[in-house]
Amino acid sequence: MPPETTTDYAVIRTGGKQYRVEEGMTLLVERLPDDEGAKISLEPLLYSGGKDTLFESADLGRVKVEATILGHERGVKLRVFKFKPKRGYKRTTGHRQELTRLQVTGISVGRGSSSSKKKKEEEAENGS
Repeated sequence: MPPETTTDYAVIRTGGKQYRVEEGMTLLVERLPDDEGAKISLEPLLYSGGKDTLFESADLGRVKVEATILGHERGVKLRVFKFKPKRGYKRTTGHRQELTRLQVTGISVGRGSSSSKKKKEEEAENGS
């Protein structure tokens, strides 16, 4: 059996894409409107730490994923070539994506009770 990994990680969503991140990790995402050096909070979709896995929306409200913007960059140039045979039609264009480099500074879980537990308690009180 492989050894168990105890690193905390989260799956976040930004720019319409999902990324698996760990604390201290750097990643390139689509351009964010914040300035360089700003601290931002990312939207978690899943959290896994040790034997704890959270993926329900009520539990994810306690999870905080913090990141710092290291800089804004532009991606590599992509060449787009259109061609129609036997017509002499050729077009070349290019595209460079605007990107932001982030460094994940912290993944933490709050200790407050989740709203799903509160709902269950309220239902138990009302049902009795």
